[in-house]
Amino acid sequence: MTSGKAKSRRRYDAQFKAHILAECEAPGASVAKVAMLHGINDNVVHRWRQLAREAGPAALPAPATFVAMALPSTTEPTPAGDVRIELRRGSTTVVIAWPHAALSELATFTRELLR
Repeated sequence: MTSGKAKSRRRYDAQFKAHILAECEAPGASVAKVAMLHGINDNVVHRWRQLAREAGPAALPAPATFVAMALPSTTEPTPAGDVRIELRRGSTTVVIAWPHAALSELATFTRELLR
């Protein structure tokens, strides 16, 4: 008895493979964990690693990296309005309006309230 579905193989582009292989090269990284995080069988990732080693370092494109950008500094004053927080637990809702100038006290109050 056969099912009507034909299984097809998933295909991954070179950029994605390079990203996965870069994650596997990170210190302390586990190939199995990286594969599981991305929903890939770890044998597939091991095979990609083997093919990359055989082909040499120029076989796959380098993964995209983070590029830091300088942002213009804002000279706008901080808003003078209130901070509004709505906390819900079950059927109870608590709305807190707190002055923006006292945000550190709000953090302390909220931490104690949620204990």
